[in-house]
Amino acid sequence: MQAEISHFVLIAAALCAVFLSLPTLLGSKSRAPLFVHLWKPALGITFAGLSFALIMLIWAFLTNDFSIAYVANNSNTKLDPVYKISAVWGSHEGSMLLWVWTITVWASLFAVFSRDDELFKSRVLGVLLGVTGLICLFLIFTSNPFERLLPLVPPEGKDLNPILQDIGMILHPPMLFLGYAGTALCFAFGLGALMEGKVRPESLRGLTTISVIAWLFLTSGNVLGSWWAYNELGWGGWWFWDPVENSSFVPWLLMTAQLHALVLLRFRAHLTKTVLFFCIVSFALCLLGTFIVRSGVIQSVHAFASDPNRGAFLLVISLLMVVPALFLFMIRAPKFESAKQISGIEDISLVLAVLLLAVTAVCVLFGTLYPLVHEALGKGSLSVGAPYFNSIFAPMAILAALMIGAVQLKKSPMWTWGATFILSAIAALYCGFFTEVKSSVYTTAGVFSALWIICSFMASLQSKKHKNFFALVAHLGIAVSIIGVIGDTQYSQEAVVRMGPGQGRPLGDVIFVYEETRKVDTNAFFADEGKVLVLNKNEDVIDELHPQRQTYKSNGMEMTAAGISHGFFRDFYVSMGNRLSSDEFLVRLSIRPLVSWIWIGGLIMLLSAVFSSAWRRREWSQS
Repeated sequence: MQAEISHFVLIAAALCAVFLSLPTLLGSKSRAPLFVHLWKPALGITFAGLSFALIMLIWAFLTNDFSIAYVANNSNTKLDPVYKISAVWGSHEGSMLLWVWTITVWASLFAVFSRDDELFKSRVLGVLLGVTGLICLFLIFTSNPFERLLPLVPPEGKDLNPILQDIGMILHPPMLFLGYAGTALCFAFGLGALMEGKVRPESLRGLTTISVIAWLFLTSGNVLGSWWAYNELGWGGWWFWDPVENSSFVPWLLMTAQLHALVLLRFRAHLTKTVLFFCIVSFALCLLGTFIVRSGVIQSVHAFASDPNRGAFLLVISLLMVVPALFLFMIRAPKFESAKQISGIEDISLVLAVLLLAVTAVCVLFGTLYPLVHEALGKGSLSVGAPYFNSIFAPMAILAALMIGAVQLKKSPMWTWGATFILSAIAALYCGFFTEVKSSVYTTAGVFSALWIICSFMASLQSKKHKNFFALVAHLGIAVSIIGVIGDTQYSQEAVVRMGPGQGRPLGDVIFVYEETRKVDTNAFFADEGKVLVLNKNEDVIDELHPQRQTYKSNGMEMTAAGISHGFFRDFYVSMGNRLSSDEFLVRLSIRPLVSWIWIGGLIMLLSAVFSSAWRRREWSQS
């Protein structure tokens, strides 16, 4: 009965959110006390109902209730408990339930901690209730996570997709969904301000905090997704420019642009309309990404669903949310005016940063959608791959880095500018033209831009005239990630060879020796595990790797589990491909310099956002 009860509670939460959202919004306009506070019982019922449904779904996985189709398709009795919990969001229905639940979490936190007046809270929460209700309707009519398999209950489940049985996939989806839910609250904030006709100081503070936290979760999700791809997929890369990857990266770019625009709005009263527009478009692009992942319009290792009917339903409810919001923006936005004209190098630099990030997002979005539009028009299939995205994103990133350094040096004396430029240029020219790289131009430009940020960061600290230390640290994280990207893309060495016990292969300044193959048997899979030694030129063992070729017992699916030795300056990476003979495999050997710096830079950015939020909250509490 728990599935039926959970389904009933889910329906009740959906109906409550849908039917009470409009009276809540109308009440904020009429100022009728009964309707102004209607969001309180509505949000309470919706949050409690979705929480109950999510807990019951988790319980169904933990108790192996294979009478529920979603559990039977994504779990089995041998799956580790931690993966049973992560299997809740490992496929379409459960991940949608998690996402809509996170929206109610954001709404509840806003309701408790917001300092806004009751009318504004009513507007914001009325919008969020409408968003929640529409997504719940999508769940109920097309994606019921509690659908039964009665009377033919299978004795065993199919298992969770093996590529999702990884720590990265335990954390990556919840982080992204929390980020997407944060954009939903920004969306509601933007509509609330448009309805009110102004942006109050307390509302601006709240929007800034929400934007920072949403950006933090989106950054965490993208960084974890990149880490998972590098460690789990066995191809050695960390970003493929896959449409599903892009569907989370584009909102991140726009949220980053929104944060920069908020700086001008908070301190100069500039870009009010830009901020409100980003609030709407960022959430719209999250909905678009959800459509791409779940509609079946693309095939991807990340895709959750392939039912066109679901895609059509999702597209309709997305339009029901976004079109009225854009219409309201067109009507009300002209009433918002900037306090004065933009002037000064810092203001101009922030405007250019916002513009650059927005243009980059549009270019990535175009490359993602163009193949879909091309095929929809009956012109055949078309692929837009990494060369296009790299040709767009690399110059944009370098230009952004140069702008960051210029802003950080704005109050420094001319000799500091000159020293920063000369040091960065000498190091960049040396790396680009006096070391063995794949592209001298990209290496020179990348190293120069990274060192330009780092040197200007040091100069800014010395001058003690910086206003926001945490912004400087976030920019430092970008420089560290750029160094990691240059190190991996320009200096990595790789060979795909035939190897078996006793065979070795020199690569770079080391020798990879395949010592032996072992048999591994676990509850989930059995595997051939290679023991690969890494020797230096003196043939001393400096590392030992254990790549696996796994075969999962539940479905016979074969997987590659790379053997990776993570180092601060370089990674050794070995993955096993197909068996070529009784004792030989196709093996990929890689040396990847500085690749860990990519994620270290991401971690630095995340920590800067965490401490910045804590520091800003402390300042506001004292003001």
